[in-house]
Amino acid sequence: MANWSRPLEDPITLPDGSKLVTLLDAGNYITSLSKAEQQTDEWQTAIGCLIGAAEGRDFLMHARIGVLRALNRGHVREFGFSRKDTHWGRRKPAPRTPPDAQ
Repeated sequence: MANWSRPLEDPITLPDGSKLVTLLDAGNYITSLSKAEQQTDEWQTAIGCLIGAAEGRDFLMHARIGVLRALNRGHVREFGFSRKDTHWGRRKPAPRTPPDAQ
């Protein structure tokens, strides 16, 4: 028997600011999408993970990750080299020991 009232480990914040707290919330959100949107590979994977988590065959974290990946599928992360700060700074020379101290 599927338990759709199970809460996600961490709520998922949607672009409009609302939150998905349970598996049922996530399922209702997906069914509110257009049919063409639901048929994309990312959403199909998310649906499969949600069903697996509701039936106890899969982890809740997998369902959460599936929904997050589908939500962020068009976002491309870019690394900004201008933001990269080196945390170590300049290297300091090693302390010299006098030759007669050896």
